[in-house]
Amino acid sequence: MSKTFSVNIAGATPLAQEELDDLIPETITTQEELNEWEQRNILEANTWAFSKKHRDILSTTFICVLHKRMFENVWKWAGHFRNTNKNIGIDWTEIRIELKKLCDDCSFWLDKQTYSIDGIAARFHHRLVKIHPFPNGNGRHARLIADLILVDAGAVQFSWGGGIGRSSDDEIREEYLECLRAADGGNFSPLLKFVRS
Repeated sequence: MSKTFSVNIAGATPLAQEELDDLIPETITTQEELNEWEQRNILEANTWAFSKKHRDILSTTFICVLHKRMFENVWKWAGHFRNTNKNIGIDWTEIRIELKKLCDDCSFWLDKQTYSIDGIAARFHHRLVKIHPFPNGNGRHARLIADLILVDAGAVQFSWGGGIGRSSDDEIREEYLECLRAADGGNFSPLLKFVRS
């Protein structure tokens, strides 16, 4: 039986009907309820992620494990790469190849100190969002893994625009999306400022 519930968040990846049908809690009927379920699951994943040092953060395996931990109580496809194209992201058939390139590039950046640690984490985040490996949750997942890269290097997690001066979550989200679009064009300055604001 198909679910009639839909994900309606500005800038969020639309889900196909078969992806919506993989919603685990049958009691969810509103966006607010979905947000609550996902947030609880993400908090559990956050505790797990920062409770120990992970050896393999820069691997496709860890990328999938982290996404699964973040959404496993909400979506059956948690931790599995998408198998359809979306309004954002690369062709789904290229996901594994591009993730491997990203992990290799980030390892190189860290080894050679190509950028500051903030620059490395922000660039990793941006490219991971651009690849968009999962049906949904990509931005939240990419923010968490960027924070893990920072902590692993001995740096402080990003604030992700959570500082003072913004009136709403919608305002923060819109600024975040604008920063990602600037990075798409090669200008990382707005994103680097945003992640520490």
